[in-house]
Parts: sequence; structure tokens; C-alpha cells
Amino acid sequence: MQNPIEKPNKPFSIFTNLMGAIVEKMADLNRPEQEVIGETGYMSNAQGHLIPTAKIPDIDLKRDQLVKSIVHDALALQLSMLEFKENSQAAINRFIDLAASEYNTKLGGKKGNMSLSSYDGQYTLKIAINDSLAFDERLQIAKGLIDECIHEWTARSGDEVKALIEHAFQTDKEGNINTARVLGLFKLKITHAKWITAMTALKDSIHIASSKSYIRLYERVGDEGKQQQISLDIASL
Repeated sequence: MQNPIEKPNKPFSIFTNLMGAIVEKMADLNRPEQEVIGETGYMSNAQGHLIPTAKIPDIDLKRDQLVKSIVHDALALQLSMLEFKENSQAAINRFIDLAASEYNTKLGGKKGNMSLSSYDGQYTLKIAINDSLAFDERLQIAKGLIDECIHEWTARSGDEVKALIEHAFQTDKEGNINTARVLGLFKLKITHAKWITAMTALKDSIHIASSKSYIRLYERVGDEGKQQQISLDIASL
């Protein structure tokens, strides 16, 4: 039986493209810092102009070396984290399949929204799946029906309800609609037939655009045994 903790053979996955991009950036940083034209060395500045190395202040050269050295190490760390995430997800999936096999079943689809703890309870893995929602063309149909409702309610509806509805369909600078605000319309207790039709269209317009899985690690600390997340965010270390 395969050990669920063994590192997997790496199949093609979304990680492959990410890893390839990181390796390419690292290769760029490893290339010679200056181009040689004739017998003179040149370096490209931020505008893409070739500047003779001899005319670049020494402090600028040292700054360039420092920044590129640190970025190179950061990219190597990022690559290791991607490999860790891929290997961890694969190992978790194999373990879940192993657990399911004891009941003569097999789980399909993405595996998430669960916790796995060490035997002593010291460490916990929390696996979560976050779905990104999007709306299709029926969102505009729902918006049209809602607009008709607003016109019919002009004389007898409160301005706060109209403002709430208008606010729900506002877009940001990139033209994206705030999903949470639109879903908030379902909370309005309105029994108007046209409104109900609009809510049906709105509900039917919702689909999952993408799903992303997360692995969060926790350890038990302190006398009270409170769980504390093991941070992998460099900014919080």
C-alpha cells in the first residue's frame, strides 16, 4: 500500500506553469548583468536604454546586485512553497482516499472543508475550498426586472430600498460587480411577483467561475492549548 506521506510523481497541473514562470525569472536574474557591445559593457536602465557600465555610479551597481540577489532567493523560496503546496495536497488526497477505502467507497471531486489533527492534538491541518462566484447574462435580465419594480414602486417605496438595490449593481473600476452586495438582495422580504421573478433569474445566473483550495496549518500553544496558525506569510514573520 502506498504511503500517503510519500512525495507524489509530479503530474502536469496548474502548478507546472507557475513553477515554469518562476524558474524563467530566476534564469533571467542569473544572466550576466551587463551586455558587451564592442569592448564596452552596458546595462539597461528602467527605461530600456543601454547605459555604459563605466558611467553608472558604483552605489547603483551595488544596489542592483543587492536587489537581484534577494529577489533570486525569494523566487527560489516561492518555488519551494509551490512544491510544498502541491505535494501536501496530493498527500492529503491520498490519505482521504485511504480512509474512504475502509468503507469501500471513494470520494470524487475536490476534497476540502475538513480538519486533520495529529494524534496528540498538537498540530492541525485545515483544508478549505473557496469558490469564486460569477453571474451570466441573466444578471442583466434580473436587473431589468428590478428596474421595472423600482419604477412601479416610486410612489410608495422607501428611498432606502431603492438606494440599496442601486448600490448592489454598482461596479468597481475594473467593471466588476460586488458579489456579496448582489447576493444581499435575496435577504429583502419583497413579495411582488416581478421581484420574485427577478430573484429567480438572479439565482439562475450564479455559477462557480473558479475554485481554489487552501491548506492552513495550526499548532497548539500556551497553557490553554489555543490553536495558533503557523504563518507562511513573510510579512507576518
